[in-house]
Amino acid sequence: MEKNIITKLIADSLKLNMEAVGNTLSLLEEGCTIPFISRYRKERTGGLDEVQIAAISDENERLKEISKRKETIVKAITSQEKMTPELQKRIDECWDATELEDIYLPYKPRRRTRAQLAREQGLEPLAKILMRQRTSDPEEAARPFVRDGLPVSDCLRGAQDIIAETISEDEQSRQKIRGFFRRTAIIISKVVKAKADSDEAAKYSDYFDWKEPLKRCSSHRMLAMRRGEAEGILRLSIDPVDDDECIERLARHYVYGKTPCGILVAEALEDGYKRLLKPSIETEFFGLSKEQADSDAIRVFAENLRQLLLGAPLGQKRVMGIDPGFRTGCKVVCLDAQGNLLHHEAIFPHPPVNKRMQATIHLQQMVKDYQIEAISIGNGTASRETRAFVEEALKEMALTKSTPTIFVVSEDGASVYSASKTAREEFPDEDVTVRGAVSIGRRLMDPLAELVKIDPKSIGVGQYQHDVDQAKLKHQLDMTVESCVNQVGVNLNTASSHLLQYVSGLGPSLAKNIIDYRRENGAFTSRAQLKKVPRLGPTAFQQCAGFLRIPGARNPLDNSAVHPESYAIVEQMARDLRCTVQDLIEQKELRAQIKIEQYATKDIGLPTLTDIMKELEKPGRDPREQLEEFEFDSRVQTIDDLEPGMILPGIVTNITNFGAFVDIGVHQDGLVHISQIANRRISHPTDVVKLHQHVTVKVLEIDQRRHRISLSMKV
Repeated sequence: MEKNIITKLIADSLKLNMEAVGNTLSLLEEGCTIPFISRYRKERTGGLDEVQIAAISDENERLKEISKRKETIVKAITSQEKMTPELQKRIDECWDATELEDIYLPYKPRRRTRAQLAREQGLEPLAKILMRQRTSDPEEAARPFVRDGLPVSDCLRGAQDIIAETISEDEQSRQKIRGFFRRTAIIISKVVKAKADSDEAAKYSDYFDWKEPLKRCSSHRMLAMRRGEAEGILRLSIDPVDDDECIERLARHYVYGKTPCGILVAEALEDGYKRLLKPSIETEFFGLSKEQADSDAIRVFAENLRQLLLGAPLGQKRVMGIDPGFRTGCKVVCLDAQGNLLHHEAIFPHPPVNKRMQATIHLQQMVKDYQIEAISIGNGTASRETRAFVEEALKEMALTKSTPTIFVVSEDGASVYSASKTAREEFPDEDVTVRGAVSIGRRLMDPLAELVKIDPKSIGVGQYQHDVDQAKLKHQLDMTVESCVNQVGVNLNTASSHLLQYVSGLGPSLAKNIIDYRRENGAFTSRAQLKKVPRLGPTAFQQCAGFLRIPGARNPLDNSAVHPESYAIVEQMARDLRCTVQDLIEQKELRAQIKIEQYATKDIGLPTLTDIMKELEKPGRDPREQLEEFEFDSRVQTIDDLEPGMILPGIVTNITNFGAFVDIGVHQDGLVHISQIANRRISHPTDVVKLHQHVTVKVLEIDQRRHRISLSMKV
């Protein structure tokens, strides 16, 4: 019964078909992954995409947590012998976490509050008498409660404490104030005077005296202020536009006139609002606004990560990777077309060592000896100078084949990888500098295969990623990596264990077993061989097989996204046309003769058949774009070379809610504010730009003190 309720709640919340939601939940319960469901179970889900399926999964988990909380609350209230049929019904029908806690609040075990102490003194009946406001003499009403020398005035104050707590915990009271906060709340940021002149405070100067409606506060401003507060530089508060209005709204419900009892209730009400209710709602709104800011920041991070992982690959080429540097020199590695390390050494083409001639000779020799086809240079310190040096060295060479193409790649996370357990396992005999240079070279060949080895938080494409809920961030980023890996597909015979573990249905243990099997038995020649991998059972095979590719396999479908469960249909198509499956792939005329409606079955309908035909047209196609060359403007090397009005080429390095950061080659990214991205109003920077996009920008302003560069794309 509850499953049907949850299904309906999810369908209503996400505005999706209830049957599709129910089928999706069933598939998730069966252990199917989101990529598998979206790709191979379209008939059951009605064609829901990964985003919709993930939303169903997340909403299902949220409602399950509420269900568990309801069980705890029912148990607690029942143990107090205060459960009634009406209360049970309200709890059963409640699926809002905030409302549920409001229902439970009067029954929640309390610490020893002022009201609790008054109750222990037997003053709760007096509080009820005062709240009814039917007696004309409160002191007379209080006399029967005087005991142990307790004065009448203390009895009345104790009763008022009970009234204050009762009103602050009342569901209607909380809803009234919550609604007023929702409409009018203002977030206020003030600088802590003792920290105002410190160097650490400079970056928060925009928020030294800041005030804005909470509902208009963007996620990046909220997270910036929260970080400033955590560092002891800012002091934040959330206030309604008018406290007196809040008190008046409560008084209309609880105070019946200016009688002696009414005055006491009004005093208790004001105390309860200021001391209990307002701080509670303020804390609640701080939590809600932080949760919303986290969600926005995590969404931006995940989208940036997706774009980065799906960056254009160079492919299997012989690559030279260079980690540039001045004093410590440039670390150079030579890799074969599979990314294996062939050679490494350090050269010193720049001051202060400045062995430029020797460095030139060594670089030229490596290019010849290892038949280098492309050169990947990290974008960190000395990147521009190293590129100029490499270009000059290549010009001096009389190459019989084409000159290697030079690319500058982001080296974010390379140092993290080089010191990781993964890097130590790959290169146990090499130091961190060599491992970092290998990462720079490999991420040119295949960004996805290399970047999955690095903690996404270390790649540097988010906003305030260390300030958001880390569990939610990890969950979303892991899902993003999994989505990208399965969208592209994985070469079963060359993939690392880190890449394989993100394939649908696998994970670290099965990925390791696949690597071990490959090492012991040689390359896989068919997907069916996966069934021989230890502990890789039918369910795991079903989930992973369609996302693994085997180039050159005996069955050409093993190098496509066609799932083995659909091979029989493709083979039947070939038999009906009196040809082979390979003929179907190679000959467009044969595919044009196929009427897919004839092959529809109870389990495989037109959506899957349409996908099969697309795969036969371009089996195993890589959905990623082609790599483009790029070069910075030679006029600028440092921030000192910039002047307002300059028009420069740049590369988008990070995207946030408030704009895009662009590398213009001066070792300090500039910001294109969202208002400067396009000549029209846009809701988000991703409407116009994407990560690593090549753009042209105009320099608007340079702030040397805070190392900020303002740019515009309205060129």
